[in-house]
Amino acid sequence: MSQIEILLPKMGESVAEATIIKWLKNEGDRVEADEPLVEIATDKVDSEVPAPQNGILLKRLVSDGDVVQVGQAIAQLGAEGDVAPAAPAAAPQEAATPSVHAASAPAAKAVPSTSVERTGPSGKFYSPLVRNIAQSEGVSLEELENLEGTGQGGRVTKKDLLDYLPRRQAVVNGDAGKSAPEKATAPRPAATAAQAAGDAPAPAIKLAPGDELIEMDRMRRMIADHMVMSKRTSPHVTSFVEADVTNLVLWRNKVKGAFEKREGEKITFTPVFIMAIAQAIKEMPMINIQVSGDKIIKKKDINIGMAAALPSGNLIVPVVRNADRLNLMGLAKAVNDLAARARTGKLAPDEISGGTYTITNVGTFGNVLGTPIINQPQVAIMATGAIKKKPAVLETPSGDVIAIRHMMYLSHSYDHRVVDGALGGKFVRRVADILEGWSMDTEI
Repeated sequence: MSQIEILLPKMGESVAEATIIKWLKNEGDRVEADEPLVEIATDKVDSEVPAPQNGILLKRLVSDGDVVQVGQAIAQLGAEGDVAPAAPAAAPQEAATPSVHAASAPAAKAVPSTSVERTGPSGKFYSPLVRNIAQSEGVSLEELENLEGTGQGGRVTKKDLLDYLPRRQAVVNGDAGKSAPEKATAPRPAATAAQAAGDAPAPAIKLAPGDELIEMDRMRRMIADHMVMSKRTSPHVTSFVEADVTNLVLWRNKVKGAFEKREGEKITFTPVFIMAIAQAIKEMPMINIQVSGDKIIKKKDINIGMAAALPSGNLIVPVVRNADRLNLMGLAKAVNDLAARARTGKLAPDEISGGTYTITNVGTFGNVLGTPIINQPQVAIMATGAIKKKPAVLETPSGDVIAIRHMMYLSHSYDHRVVDGALGGKFVRRVADILEGWSMDTEI
């Protein structure tokens, strides 16, 4: 077989790049078709790239930690007896690491060598390209940490760094008279400008004897960045309602045994909650929106994300696509499948993207209610609390009575920039009404 290049495969419509986590094969190793070659990470999902056919791994074209674009070559595969291509002769140092602004810098001027780790103390990730530019220009890690990145999760991009270089000297020298006007007039995305107002230095923390220092893993850092970004982006408001879900509980108790025997899996409350939310969205579509500057994007599809806790303690949000087009059986199957593959790390990158509304079940942990943070760029999220037996007043033809009922709280957090209390409150009330009116004759 002739030598072929192994490309980073397309992993979903919304996925453009991945980070190389760990090579599983060394150069010269024999590999079988579909055998994993390398572990990669996209957003919150780790996955593997398999060998397209039998052969010898001749050369790895990227290294651990590199950020690779979809379609980019990551390795070369050959037949038995093939030899890896010889590395090109090393070029002179001046040519190997040219300054980004070499045209404007004197050739004889030495640029200080600055080592930049791929992950800074704040958890920010720096791509190989950004690190190379920083090193060639003598930009320190401390400076990178202070830059406001416009990339995903606040990541510093090549453009951010190149925009910073012309005004760098004033910033480094602390010349407020020169740097302040530039900061005031420098164009930047509206979301970033809004976030800047909430920036504040983190308080210094001293370790006491016996304290344990635990470094956040990659997923936890991404979750942390996403949560902070959401609170800076959206003014959160939360509305609460209490729902009487006695009929729903009795219905599930009636059907769960036969369903598990017939389908080989359990019926939970989650598909019912998703069905109620999807129905309410169809009636109030202005909950199913996103914000772009001063424009509102009304989403056509109703894609419901369901927050799921992982064994590691981290959180992931697989998405049930077109939830309004699925019947209860279809929703139950989709929920069980996504939840099972989330726990075992088998989700595809595209299965955690594209959500237009999110539900999180805090009742799983025994909590009666919660105030969830919006999953950007969505504008609302609902938390379902634990179902508890409580005394409640019932109205009957012969007068009010007190009875033991199955009650639960629904918490609805929404972006007050575009969702007012009337819509946010009506929406959660409508979801509660759908659950309270659940028929005991519902088939599944």
